[in-house]
Amino acid sequence: MTAPVSAWIDRYPHDRALRRRAEIGFWAAVLLVQAAFNTLVSWIDLRGAGRAVAAWEPLLWELTSALVVAALIPAMVAFERRFVLRWGTLRRHLPWHVLASVVYCTVHLVGMWALRHAGYAALGERYQPPGWWAQWGYEYLKDVRSYTLTVCALVSYRFLLLRLQGEARVLDAPEPPAPPALQEQAPTQDAPAPADPLEPPSQPPQPQQRPERFLVRKLRREFLIAATDIAWLQAEANYVGLHVNGHDYLLRSTLTDFLAQLDPTRFVRVHRSYAVNLDAIAVIEPLDSGDARLTMKDGSTVPCSRRYRDGLAPRTG
Repeated sequence: MTAPVSAWIDRYPHDRALRRRAEIGFWAAVLLVQAAFNTLVSWIDLRGAGRAVAAWEPLLWELTSALVVAALIPAMVAFERRFVLRWGTLRRHLPWHVLASVVYCTVHLVGMWALRHAGYAALGERYQPPGWWAQWGYEYLKDVRSYTLTVCALVSYRFLLLRLQGEARVLDAPEPPAPPALQEQAPTQDAPAPADPLEPPSQPPQPQQRPERFLVRKLRREFLIAATDIAWLQAEANYVGLHVNGHDYLLRSTLTDFLAQLDPTRFVRVHRSYAVNLDAIAVIEPLDSGDARLTMKDGSTVPCSRRYRDGLAPRTG
């Protein structure tokens, strides 16, 4: 029983279809359970208050609310990726999330009112909501908690996925160039003296050091990967996905900054969000749009936009 579970855990971070099904299933289950629970609580509260409402009304209220929240979750996922919350970004990004919670509540309220009007009309009834500002204030107190819990769930999920997927870091990061004053060296006995004693001897340009190995930490394991084993790279929010032998590992960097450290004769950008190892390309398939599809030697495919296609052909030609 342990082997299948372990295989599923190893496959989960790299299987996007599996991840998508699990993520949709998770949010669907959460929203349905929440709607069922809130329907029961609303029905009990209304009965205790002596308000006469049809049995289907609390169910319609909660289902319309859940449907709007479900429609908002993809936007929240994209927003949270753009304004990631961690200690280093908390002061800068937290105000944006406060503003987003206001937008979230407004869209939620307008959306569920529209669905309720449609639902009541379909049943031959008329929906009469309370005043806008009174209802908005009441809903915001609930929605700000819902927004916060959703963001916490996204942050926790990303942390767990990072541990399952494996986080890479440069093992032998290039050292920054030494200041000119430190690079100056006095002439030795074997070296000829400079023509002008007031000028220091010129130094030959130092070749740029490039990372050759990466340390990947995955759960309780650590292992090395070589830079030459990277088949392609993908920008993923504040990370770069390194695709190596059918697996992808995340490295905290932007694609532009990381490509500046790699060998430009081997790694080239082919898309705004993708770069490839030229040695790992198997087939270049032109598309009618002017773009291209790159099939890598491991069977994966990478998009190539026409903006970068002209620079790719002579290098691989």
